[in-house]
Amino acid sequence: MSIIKIESEHINAGVISGLIAGVVFGAMMAMMGMLPMIAKLLGGSSALFGFVLHLIFSMVIGAIFAIFLGHAAADRMKGITLGIIYGVIWWFLGPLTLMPLWLGMGIQLSPEGMQAALPSLWGHLVYGFILGLIYPMIVGLKPKN
Repeated sequence: MSIIKIESEHINAGVISGLIAGVVFGAMMAMMGMLPMIAKLLGGSSALFGFVLHLIFSMVIGAIFAIFLGHAAADRMKGITLGIIYGVIWWFLGPLTLMPLWLGMGIQLSPEGMQAALPSLWGHLVYGFILGLIYPMIVGLKPKN
């Protein structure tokens, strides 16, 4: 029973950290005009819908971070390092693989596709850094029994 409680605390920390990191990354995406493309994933076109969808993805991705890396990322420096690596992984998974496949564009792992997605790499690195920074802080706030 206590393992489930610990895991749910980690998942909650991942969701909250992912949301915070997602807000910052979402603001960067707004400045680059990328949010309408995110909205297209579910048939929308507005930047607001894209931002909301991006935040949902950010929370899910934060929860996945907690599930797979949470215990290793409970230390601030390890959290930041793992978060940045995780951001790079999601750069490959998101704008280079899953998103273009979802939109019918095919995988974008060519040098040209990666070049076009470089601005997104910065956003994913910032997302990962913030996720890895905030996550151990939230996990450290759990009540001591």
